Amino acid sequence: MKPYLRLTIFALLILFAALLRPRASSAQLDPWEFEVYPYQTLGRGTVELESLNSVVTKGHGSGGDGTSAGTLPSQAMWRTAFELTYGLTDRIETAAYLTLAKPSGRDLQLAGSKFRVRGSLFDQGQLPVDLGWYVELEYHRVPRFDDQKLELEFKPIIEKDLGSFSLMFNPIFEKVLVGPDKNKGFEFGYAAGIYYRWMRSLSPGIEFYGGIGNIRHPDPSKEQQHYIFPVIRGELPHGFEYNIGAGFGLTPGSDPVIVKFNLELEKFVGALFSPSSGMGWFF
Repeated sequence: MKPYLRLTIFALLILFAALLRPRASSAQLDPWEFEVYPYQTLGRGTVELESLNSVVTKGHGSGGDGTSAGTLPSQAMWRTAFELTYGLTDRIETAAYLTLAKPSGRDLQLAGSKFRVRGSLFDQGQLPVDLGWYVELEYHRVPRFDDQKLELEFKPIIEKDLGSFSLMFNPIFEKVLVGPDKNKGFEFGYAAGIYYRWMRSLSPGIEFYGGIGNIRHPDPSKEQQHYIFPVIRGELPHGFEYNIGAGFGLTPGSDPVIVKFNLELEKFVGALFSPSSGMGWFF
C-alpha cells in the first residue's frame, strides 16, 4: 500500500474515533438534512428533486432539547425538506429547499427555506483525497421550530475511496446572521459516512452527525448532540436513489432515536453552460 494511503487511513480512523467521543465531536445539527455530501456534484444540465424526511420516534418532551431549536418538543416531530438542485457545470451545482415540519398532534407547517451552492475541486483522483466545498444560507420562518432567523453555513467536503469502501467527511462551520446568537461567533459540527459499495441497488453504510455548539465555548458534553446512523442506500431504475436509516443518540442531549428516509430523482433537462475545462480546478 502506498505511504499516502496508509497515512490517509490512519488519519480517518483517528477522526472517526474522535467523532464518537462525546466531548470531541461537531457544529449545530440541521435536523432537516441528515445527509453526508460526496465530492462529486450533480452532472451538468441535470435536475434533481430530493425529499429529505426524518421523524423523531423517541425524543424529548420539552422545547430546546434534542433536535428542537425552538419551543416545540422534538418527540414525534416529523420533518421534510424538498430540494431542487441543478448542475450548472461539471463542478458546480446550486439548490433551493423548502423545509416543513409536523409537530406531534399538529398539521404540517412551512418552517423556512434554504439556498446553497456546492462544488468540487480538481478531477477525482488528482489529490490524495478528493475535495469539495459547500456554502448555504438558511432562513427559519417560524421561531417555534428555530429562533435563529438567518444562518450562514460553510463546509469543506472530503472523500476517499479505499477499495470497495467510500469514506466521506463534512466538517460544518455555521454563523447566525440574524437571531439571538448573532454575536456568538461560529458553531462547529460534522456529518460523516463510511459506505461499502456492495451492489448498485443496495449498499450498507454508517453515518455520523453531531454538534458541539460554539467553537470557542462548546456546550457541556452531556448537552451536545452526537448520532450514529446505520443506513442502506442504492440506485433504482428510472433515476431514483434512496438512503434509509435509523439514528441513535450517543449523549443525553441527543434525541434517543430518529428514523430518516431520503429519496432522489435525477433527470437531464439541458445544459446552460459549456463543459468544464479538463485542466480547470474550480469551474
